[in-house]
Amino acid sequence: MSSSSFTPQSKYTLQQPAWSRDAVIYQINTRQYSLTGNFEAVTADLPRIKALGADIIWLMPIHPIGEKNRKGSLGSPYAVKDYYGINPEFGSEADFHALVKAAHSLNMKVILDWVPNHSAWDCNLVSEHPDWYARDFKGDFRPSPWWDWDDIIEFDYDNSALREYMVEAMSYWVKRFDIDGFRCDVAGYVPNDFWSQLRAALDNIKPVFMLAEWENRDLHEDAFNMTYAWSWHETLTGIAKGTLPLDKLRKYYSWNERAWPASAYRMTFATNHDMNAWDGTQEELFGNLLKAIIVLSVIGEGMPLVHNGQEAGDTKQLAFFERDPIDWAPHEIGELYSNLIAIKKRISALHNGPFGATMIQLPNSKMDQIFSFTRVQGSDKVVVILNLSHQSAVFSINSPLWPGHYTDLMTGKLFTADAASELTLDTGEFRLLEYKAADHQ
Repeated sequence: MSSSSFTPQSKYTLQQPAWSRDAVIYQINTRQYSLTGNFEAVTADLPRIKALGADIIWLMPIHPIGEKNRKGSLGSPYAVKDYYGINPEFGSEADFHALVKAAHSLNMKVILDWVPNHSAWDCNLVSEHPDWYARDFKGDFRPSPWWDWDDIIEFDYDNSALREYMVEAMSYWVKRFDIDGFRCDVAGYVPNDFWSQLRAALDNIKPVFMLAEWENRDLHEDAFNMTYAWSWHETLTGIAKGTLPLDKLRKYYSWNERAWPASAYRMTFATNHDMNAWDGTQEELFGNLLKAIIVLSVIGEGMPLVHNGQEAGDTKQLAFFERDPIDWAPHEIGELYSNLIAIKKRISALHNGPFGATMIQLPNSKMDQIFSFTRVQGSDKVVVILNLSHQSAVFSINSPLWPGHYTDLMTGKLFTADAASELTLDTGEFRLLEYKAADHQ
């Protein structure tokens, strides 16, 4: 065969649904979401979440929680006692069905947090199928040997019957409650071939959206629509703390562009339930850089996540094993998210994955402080300039993609840039500029 007749085929053939092109995901901890801590309160608040700009509701696990070796008085939602049940703390099957139906009426999707790697010690499967569980060197059930996960024990995916059970259980929630997919906890702890098996089964019921809590490009091969951008978050945390140089962020985007399939969605986030519970609030993580990092999470490549309570200022670390309702109040972070998401949805260059434009770096004279790039698609062009350092910076941008007439998307003011233009940004300050063609000035 001649080289001219050979056409390489990518194995990453999973197609993203058209509805997800500009989607934003919103995480809900039902226990802490409201004073009542139930589905009914979430359902009542769906119009507000929709108005914020969210399209996908991710509900943390809703199943009954194990009592044996429970942490705290209420336990971790990730210690599942019954994969077919609903935690009575949250409401009834009818309440959950009403939530999904209400979300669908608002053209929103609902995905459930699923825990496939492990169960509670008193899950019904422990007594019914003890051979489905991994064992340690003593032959005992095995909590994760490297973490303090002593409230759970791990499954053994070498067992085909376990795989069949998990596929059937996940299919049940799609069939019975019409959910739209799953966020899969520690997805990398489960063999990739199981996810392929699962995806085929679920898609035979209805097209689903799958999010992996993991960072591995092969999960996108034929199973997951989106993976966590953990490296993105860890890099920005290091930059905010002053332990990593800004070039680490450029290396992330280079890696993401060249090593990951173009069709893959990466989930970008300032915080989530893990960060909030164990590492600190968004303000504690990022300080003066918080707003700039939120801008990058929404306007840069990736699908942005909003963790419940961020829009209210994320004022405290929510307890993980007890009731600790969010303190809801209007906050400037909520207004920032609302504005950024509206911009993202309006400008096609800012859309997700293959629907949007690749980020192109705009070199500047203070590369150790300023992160600057553009996204261009057809007549759409946006320039983003972020001071991700802890000092003010005076700088210029050196790129043929820079000169032109712009509108500042946050203030509405006009701005004209040329090769000699000099900008000044304080720590954490940013500019978000939309290019205006000559006939639209």
